[in-house]
Amino acid sequence: MSNSLITPEINPTGSPALTFFNKKKRRTTAVHGRRKQAGMTLISTIIIIVFLLFQGVVAMNVIPVYLTYSSIKTIMAGLPTDDKARGANKSELKLLIAKRLRMNNVYTVKSDKVSIKKGRGEYIVTIEYEPRGKLIGNLDFIVSFKHEARVPTR
Repeated sequence: MSNSLITPEINPTGSPALTFFNKKKRRTTAVHGRRKQAGMTLISTIIIIVFLLFQGVVAMNVIPVYLTYSSIKTIMAGLPTDDKARGANKSELKLLIAKRLRMNNVYTVKSDKVSIKKGRGEYIVTIEYEPRGKLIGNLDFIVSFKHEARVPTR
């Protein structure tokens, strides 16, 4: 026979427990019918993996759109200070922008998306476009951008 003394008690969570006093009179508690959870369940792991895969697919489809946006933004930011753009008329300016778009491998924006209007001593160049793409199955995305630059006419 052991020298342990067993007394029933209710622990703070409301479940029945047994309290043991070992030989050194230290108190230990064992909760019956429950084990401590040591990690994630299989379903939780699968849900997290599916969520991360979906985020990866979205990123792989949307990041190229924003890389194109960055290239166009850089082109438009450089127009007001460019000497070739300052002395150009509308058609030359449109041709210059088309060349720079091709140089930066931007083929999704066509020249019909570039509009040039005459302002007071300047041309107002606007590129407005909406790239579209597929995500998964019949789920698509649409992103709209508008860039504007004011190019002095000398």
